[in-house]
Amino acid sequence: MKFQTLRKLIDCCSSDGVSIGQLMLSEQAKESGQSESDTFRQMADYYGIMKEAVRRGIEEPVPSRSGLTGGDASRVHQYVSSGLPSLGVEACTALAYALSVSEVNASMGRIVATPTAGSCGIIPGVFVSSQERYRWEDRHLVMGLFAAGAIGYVIANNSFISGAEGGCQAEVGSAIGMAAGALTELRGGTPEQAVHAVGLALKNSLGLICDPVGGLVEIPCIVRNGFGAVTALAAADMALAGVRSVIPSDEVIGVMLEVGTAMPAKHRETAKGGLAQTPTGRRIMKDLYGANRSRQENGEGESTKP
Repeated sequence: MKFQTLRKLIDCCSSDGVSIGQLMLSEQAKESGQSESDTFRQMADYYGIMKEAVRRGIEEPVPSRSGLTGGDASRVHQYVSSGLPSLGVEACTALAYALSVSEVNASMGRIVATPTAGSCGIIPGVFVSSQERYRWEDRHLVMGLFAAGAIGYVIANNSFISGAEGGCQAEVGSAIGMAAGALTELRGGTPEQAVHAVGLALKNSLGLICDPVGGLVEIPCIVRNGFGAVTALAAADMALAGVRSVIPSDEVIGVMLEVGTAMPAKHRETAKGGLAQTPTGRRIMKDLYGANRSRQENGEGESTKP
């Protein structure tokens, strides 16, 4: 890739006279050795999977394999229909769709990790709800995924995108930044505005720990995807309105690296701290794995590793 920072990404778009999505499509095709049409087609397939996951969680409420979660996406979607959401219909729909994809993931259904499975709901939640709202064609959203990919590429190469490395700020935070920047571009924002959206979004996630109850990508991961979709909408609106990230977005990414590196291991996806070690979190873990161990001892099934 000919860009390694968000500042360089803006400069490349300016010198080539292209959007972030167009630049990423070209660069990804070169890197993979595929034609741009084949690269685009592959990304279109991914977007199809995202839409499928959104529909599934809403129309066929799916319980997780553990039985701990499931059905919240459908509940929120029905609540939207009541006309009562404080967020307004559009933001609450994005929230419901993000929950839906995360629930499908927890049920071992098919999703696209964007950038990880634990944060898989945010981009589909923002994209599919925005597509319905603005009546965009799929092609427009696919170009948005390339824009999101460019942003994720920069974050991954200068900080973290996984909770195990940098806490939830790296996982959910990165997805929020990717969704916010891409949505800004999809709505007609400049590359510079899109990059400001990334910085605004990431700043709101700094320090967020990764503390999955029972070591499962369910509690609190699923609801954090819902909150993340709403935050991405807010960051995009701020950037489009002219709000700037006073601390340059590349420097915010650097802070994410600093904070994640200093974060103790118990707050990086090990289930040894945070919500996972509350009295309720410990009880859930005991119920899950104590029962599994008993079944294994009786030869009734496979164990689940924490």
